[in-house]
Amino acid sequence: MLIDVEESQLVLVDFQSKLKPVMLDAEAVWSNAAKLAELAVALELPVWGTEQNPSRLGEMPPELRGHCRKVLAKMQFSAVEEGLGEWLLPAPAQAPRGNARSLPRHLQKPQPESQERKTIVLAGCEAHICLLQTALDLLEDEFDVWVVTDACSSRTERNRDAAYDRLAGAGAELVTAEMVAFEWIRSAEHPDFKLLQSLFK
Repeated sequence: MLIDVEESQLVLVDFQSKLKPVMLDAEAVWSNAAKLAELAVALELPVWGTEQNPSRLGEMPPELRGHCRKVLAKMQFSAVEEGLGEWLLPAPAQAPRGNARSLPRHLQKPQPESQERKTIVLAGCEAHICLLQTALDLLEDEFDVWVVTDACSSRTERNRDAAYDRLAGAGAELVTAEMVAFEWIRSAEHPDFKLLQSLFK
């Protein structure tokens, strides 16, 4: 029931400059997302971002974008509708290089398979629109979805809380940034425990 760091990926949904001024608790929400992203990179977890209609709503700030492997510009509210799901799947194994006169198959080294990471930790805005629709599509695609409630926001409390109710009912786990961080690390002896402490003072 704990979040497994080896199976996790972090997705930052629509942390954009023109949305921030109208989001509830925006400073704390953006800060918690940045802390998780920094820890995720230190732990070698994939971090992905999305931007809703960036020409109108602005880009993700550099302190978040810099942690992302890729950022998906989208017009659909669900990032899964625009290809996020493919990013979250492991890359196909590469065929061995060389020609038919290379080493016989029984002497070739097996190709390492990319690890499947089916635990998706989600943070973002707006909780009741893009984050909700992305989460529901991920659940439908059989990912395990963990929604970081103190790294998500909407313009109104009613909309945000309705999103959390619906997400919990659909099978998403509702967590906080510190819950995620401490479950990724698991032990005070972990090499990145000091980083965790410095982030979550």
